[in-house]
Amino acid sequence: MEPRIIGAKAGDEAPRARHLTVDAESAGQRLDNYLLRVLKGVPKTHVYRVIRSGEVRVNKGRAGADTRVADGDDIRLPPLRLPERSQALPAPAREFAVLFEDDHLLAIDKPAGVAVHGGSGVAFGVIEQLRRARPQAKFLELVHRLDRETSGVLLLAKKRSALTALQDQFRHRGTAKIYAALVFGAWPEALKVIDLALHKASDEAGERNVRVVAADHADGRRSITLVKVAQRCGALTLLDVTIKTGRTHQIRVHLAHSGHPIVGDPKYGDFARNKAYARERTFGRMFLHARELAFDHPASGERITLAAPLPDDCQKLLNP
Repeated sequence: MEPRIIGAKAGDEAPRARHLTVDAESAGQRLDNYLLRVLKGVPKTHVYRVIRSGEVRVNKGRAGADTRVADGDDIRLPPLRLPERSQALPAPAREFAVLFEDDHLLAIDKPAGVAVHGGSGVAFGVIEQLRRARPQAKFLELVHRLDRETSGVLLLAKKRSALTALQDQFRHRGTAKIYAALVFGAWPEALKVIDLALHKASDEAGERNVRVVAADHADGRRSITLVKVAQRCGALTLLDVTIKTGRTHQIRVHLAHSGHPIVGDPKYGDFARNKAYARERTFGRMFLHARELAFDHPASGERITLAAPLPDDCQKLLNP
């Protein structure tokens, strides 16, 4: 089947640009998240490509992927090619282990290997499966993200007001997040703070790559990670990691740069040792688990602390 072109009209000699108006329910979202939700079926890589190229305009001006859209914003899109809707398979309905739920929010224990949303070769993720499982839900959005191979506490909002309040907390460091990370080697007790700038870049396929850069690097962003030894495990060390800044792949890059990559990390890790552990210990994924998240409830203001236990495969690796 021929692909459809968003923005084309019958009789047009050439496809035309399309304009979207942001509604109140979408206000506060990142531009990339807004477009990925509205332009269902457009490949994620293509969405990021047209944003980077400047073809997407917000109120006639260029905007980045992390631009926050506001109620009434005019978004201009270039013609975009879409596959026929009939080619897309719906996400299967799936519920996940619930850690907390009320009228405002939902917290789940996300398993490793499940993306939080579709895109970049992934047809669907947590959010699409939950929406399918909860057709009665009027509103359900991700508050934050976890890498596909990271397990643990994931927060979703059931109301727009809850989403904006919680995202504000994440942006202004009002939340407290602790991760369990198993790394290769004996982590030095004296190394408790990693304060290194990070630079994120994406290739043409939309693949993100993050590296440590000098503090005065023009595109670097200061990133702070706090590390505490939780358990010595022979040639491995289990760490409690707290991030004071929420940069992409921050924990993974900071730990690897310190000479102690996370066990199973396929991107920044020790590939030879990862392969050996996958073969000898039947552990073939990254040992990074969002074990605790604290935040102020968006309605009551009560401080809530949620915890997700280590998955069974992680426990088995620690206690064979």
